[in-house]
Amino acid sequence: MSTRMTYREACRQAIREAVLADPRVFLMGEDVGRYGGCYAVTKGLMDELGEERIRDTPLSESAFVGAGIGAAMAGMRPIVEVMTCNFSLLALDQIMNNAATIPHMSGGQFAVPLVLRMATGAGRQLAAQHSHSLEGWFAHIPGLRILAPATVEDARFMLAPALADPNPVLIFEHVMLYNMEGEIPAGVEAVDIARAAIRRPGRDVTLLTYGGSLFKTLAAAGTLAAEGIEAEVIDLRVLRPLDDATIMESVGRTRRVVIVDEGWKSGSLSAEIAMRIVEQAFFDLDAPIRRVCTREVPIPYAAHLEQAALPQADTIAAAARALVRPAG
Repeated sequence: MSTRMTYREACRQAIREAVLADPRVFLMGEDVGRYGGCYAVTKGLMDELGEERIRDTPLSESAFVGAGIGAAMAGMRPIVEVMTCNFSLLALDQIMNNAATIPHMSGGQFAVPLVLRMATGAGRQLAAQHSHSLEGWFAHIPGLRILAPATVEDARFMLAPALADPNPVLIFEHVMLYNMEGEIPAGVEAVDIARAAIRRPGRDVTLLTYGGSLFKTLAAAGTLAAEGIEAEVIDLRVLRPLDDATIMESVGRTRRVVIVDEGWKSGSLSAEIAMRIVEQAFFDLDAPIRRVCTREVPIPYAAHLEQAALPQADTIAAAARALVRPAG
């Protein structure tokens, strides 16, 4: 029998299970303890698991991410929470110049088995300093694994294999997903953190996306299906290393592709994916590659402007429709 829960509860259960299963695992970050987390993911965990395992930190991302890196190098398995990915820039030196490079610079003498969780994305009127999607920036950095769980199932089961990875793993949780409910099928106890997932099969156009844009993309595919256009929806899930094989197999079937990315278009993850398709599957294409990305502005506070800035189901459907049934 399947289990129904929210994305928030899936994240909480994953953390709780990890801490109980391994004495080396602990969680630390701003407001994760007594307050229960900015998005209530860790509510009640400090009372149950204690202050040693669920640690509140000072408001200094560079300091506590650095402490997490040191703990990982010393044999612990820290889960470090950064409240929003905008604030991760305050720890970018630690993430890029230490976590990602120490295993290489030490010739493999030191591993950094660190998991860094952070909220990403817009849609909750949190304005420009709390709403951007910066996972594409981190996907540029060798030495990191970048995960973007979109489903409740992935939110529940991606943490365990991330903790087992000897290298740093960054998990981006979209803020609009925490309240979402979903089913975890009976018997599912693990997920793959190396492969993309086909969320809806199709034959006419491939829609590539991840994270908070997945459900907008599935809605767009439903609209297209009513018009006789069968879109295949690929949830990338793993942003570094990208699963090129699944992407190219889908493009080879449909011969058309739209990339949906909540990041800005210039220098984006969508640009990287498009170039890989050109390099590996150019002659499979029957139409130009299209991208639906966030408008190149700081995310507005006003609700109508915020929504206008973001990819939406109707703009995704329009881009796909134009490839399958071009005007004229």
